[in-house]
Parts: sequence; structure tokens; C-alpha cells
Amino acid sequence: DWVQPISTDYRGVQCWQVPPNSQGINLLMGLNLAEGFDLASMGLQSPATYHHLIECVRLALDDGLRHVTEPTHMAANTDWLLSKGRANERRAMISAKRAMLEIEPSLTTAQDDTVYITCVDGQGNACSLINSIFKGFGSGLVVPETGILLHNRGASFSLDETHVNALEPGKRPYHTLMPGMVTRNGELWLCYGVMGAMQQAQGHLQVLVNMIDFAMDPQSALDSPRFSVRLGEGVAIEDIAGDEVAGDLRGLGHPITVEPPHGVHFGGGQVIERDPDTGVLTGGSEPRLGGAAVGW
Repeated sequence: DWVQPISTDYRGVQCWQVPPNSQGINLLMGLNLAEGFDLASMGLQSPATYHHLIECVRLALDDGLRHVTEPTHMAANTDWLLSKGRANERRAMISAKRAMLEIEPSLTTAQDDTVYITCVDGQGNACSLINSIFKGFGSGLVVPETGILLHNRGASFSLDETHVNALEPGKRPYHTLMPGMVTRNGELWLCYGVMGAMQQAQGHLQVLVNMIDFAMDPQSALDSPRFSVRLGEGVAIEDIAGDEVAGDLRGLGHPITVEPPHGVHFGGGQVIERDPDTGVLTGGSEPRLGGAAVGW
């Protein structure tokens, strides 16, 4: 389908995503929540910044998993989910001193077999592309004479008949794929994406915060330590973030596990930044997975 993208303004830049049944809306809801906190004054990679972003992600994922499915079957209105007023109400649940009690989303999704590509030309035309067959060999069905595997994202349906994402005929499931773009004053600024199932929205959020709140270049934004909110499990944080950060987050009540950096667990991103005035392109490629930034 040709669809109208959805977006939100975050600190003066417009962040664009594909609409439901994609989880792109999760990122935009997370940005709306984060906008109410002065992250820059909290400090880059500080425990306070981690804490507030983790809480924003938990609320955004909860909303997405409760409300997002095939658009014609959604009871919740997308404009309402993305409204600043709703973000203000949800943000009031976040305390600077203590992690929220367990938020238990009612659906989980698996991961694997995803590729992301970003391309920008000299005129500022851009393509942000993500594709996935979901789990190993997808459905196991191949289109004759093409070698193209058909995906099995139907696995993301819920078998709970009362759930918004319940399995029904003629309906597409909630899915995690979400290519992104960002414009500034109507001009392309970023063409980017972060792979990794439910890590995608929170990976997008962390990369954008690095670049918008902390003025990092694409490669530095991708290299920086990340966290991963794991549904029903707690929060993982990369060991490169340091023991102090992990300890302080545990002190706030977060169930923290520390893991080495890995693209499957913490996301795999690619970013192209465009200077609207000069047209200069700057690329960054994920250090946790294979990939490269190439100019020609």
C-alpha cells in the first residue's frame, strides 16, 4: 500500500515513520515523552538520562503493544496516541527517583532475518528501506523461479480473541519494521534505521537523542552504549556503559542485566546525515553488526 507517513516534532525537527500496523508509532510516542525532560542537562550517558529514556520506552512499548494492529481494526486513534496532551498525561507517571512498577505488555514478538539499507543522492533524494522474513526461512515457502522466501510475520498475531491484535481473516499483524527519516525546516536531515525486532523503536530513540540532544555525528551516535527494554524480563545494558551506570539504575529499581555489545540484542543501525545548506552527506555504520558506509 502507498501510505501517508506519521510524524512528531521533537525539539524542532520532524521525525517521520510509517504508520500502523508498524511499530514506528512507538518511537514517536517515546519522543513525545522524552521531550518533556531536559536530557542535555542530565548529561550524555548519565544514569539519569538512561533512567528517563528507559521509562519513556517502557510506556511507549506498552501503548504500542496494547493498541497497534491493522489500522482498520484499531480502536485507538493514531492522532490521539501521538498527541502531546496524551504524552503529558503518560509522562506524569515517570518519577526521577524510582522506576515504575512492572508494566506488562500483553504481546511479545520474535526477531531475526532483517536487513536495513539507507541511501541518499546528491540532490537530497533518499530511500530508507527495511525488509525481513521474520524467523528462520520465513514461512518456508518460496515464490517459484525467484528464490524469494515468503515471510511468517503472522506469528505476531495474538491468539487471545479479545486482544486488539487477535488473529482474524483479512488482517495484517502488528509488526516491528520501521524505516525512519528526519527533516529540519522541511529539508531532509537524516535517513536512518535500526534493526532488531522490539529493539528497533528504542534503538531509533537512543540514536536520535544522541544526535539531537547531544549533537553527536552519525558514527558516534551509533557507537555509544545502548540499553534494551526486554518485555517481561527487565532491562539489559551494554557493559561499555560502565559499572556506575548499571549500579545507579539498580538503585532506582530497574532489574538490570549487563551484557557485551551485540547487534541482535541492542540493535543494528545505519545513518546518513545530510547538511541541507551544503548537501554534504555523512554516513555512519553499526559497529555491532556487518555493514558499511559507502560514498561514490
